[in-house]
Amino acid sequence: MRSMGNAVEFFVGLRYLRAKRRTKFVSFITLISLLGIALGVAALIVILSVMNGFEAELRDRLLSMTAHGYVTGADADGKLTDWRNTRRQISQQQNVVAAAPIIEMEGMIRTGRSLTAVLVNGVLPEFEKDVSGNTINFVEGSLDDLRPGNKHIVLGRILALNLGVAIGDGVVLLIPRSDGTGGVEPVLERFELRGVFEAGVQDHDATLALVHAQDAAQLMGLDDAMSAIRFLGSDVMSAPAIAKSIGESLGSGFRTSDWTVENSSYFRAIKIEKMMMALILSLIIGVAAFNIVASLVMVVTDKTTDIAILRTLGMGPGDVVRVFFIQGAIIGWLGVLIGVISGVFLAINVPTIAPVLERLFGFQIMPGDVYYVTKIPSVLEAFDVAVIAVAALLLTSMATLYPARRAAKVNPALALRYE
Repeated sequence: MRSMGNAVEFFVGLRYLRAKRRTKFVSFITLISLLGIALGVAALIVILSVMNGFEAELRDRLLSMTAHGYVTGADADGKLTDWRNTRRQISQQQNVVAAAPIIEMEGMIRTGRSLTAVLVNGVLPEFEKDVSGNTINFVEGSLDDLRPGNKHIVLGRILALNLGVAIGDGVVLLIPRSDGTGGVEPVLERFELRGVFEAGVQDHDATLALVHAQDAAQLMGLDDAMSAIRFLGSDVMSAPAIAKSIGESLGSGFRTSDWTVENSSYFRAIKIEKMMMALILSLIIGVAAFNIVASLVMVVTDKTTDIAILRTLGMGPGDVVRVFFIQGAIIGWLGVLIGVISGVFLAINVPTIAPVLERLFGFQIMPGDVYYVTKIPSVLEAFDVAVIAVAALLLTSMATLYPARRAAKVNPALALRYE
């Protein structure tokens, strides 16, 4: 008998979805509700996928020059005097793919009368290639142009443009260094431009320069010491765990850090943007859910006599609730299904669809002279799709509760009194 009751409730719920001539307006609102839910779900999936794509793109560009983590000395100056042995120990750690020493300096770079702030990295090309050499996009030259004692330098593309220098031109580095008595003295050295790179990140391309580590050590008076050792892990997301493991292995004489700490502000901003975009687009689903409430309330008002007859035939209040819950749930769940299918399709094909829209409407969404990323990236994550779908299903299901409970409270005697 219970299965028979379920069949009746399901049949009546489906029947109420089909509009008669006098309830066409209710059917129209139902259709708008379904389309609103589908649009909201699809928009959420696409936007979050695009934000994931930008996050991955930013991570790849940042790590092209910063590796996955750093190891420095625990002293105030952070110098590594026995860097060769330290590098060997780091390279032997589990999940560490490569390690390279680096000397970091801050100073000014001058050409003629132009003076610009610069961050100089002294690197050893033979080790640097293993850490970041494969991901650096060289416009001109290469890491091999950095030879010890030749005073060669490689600049970021924007920095080179701002200075107005070309391959073969000379630049002067002004680097402050300790004079051994607690003071600071300026050091001037002329370098020859031998290469230009493009990392795709403003902070790198506009402020970063590369020189050979031996030349950098001479400038800073470090002899054979290094500022830090950078490491590359097998998985970028496991960098914090790798840094922690390295710190425990090397002991208290060293400090470790990773890219999630060094670039936390970038990814915190993206996380906030994703959260705000999700909240704003969720309003579309919320409005559609309110439309479900409105359409079901009108159906309940229109079907008051029918509900009274069903009650007199033995249908209980709980059965009436299920009738209208089924009706609202079908609207919501069908909208979610359509939204998930269309959202996944669009998210996967965003890189293909965007150029078509650009050609069709005659504009470029991300001009190359304004943005580093000229193509819209998209990374579809199953977790995001599942969370959006489940949240939409719960919201639309909850929207049916008030109309369904209102229908269950219909008094058969009063409803049929004047019929």
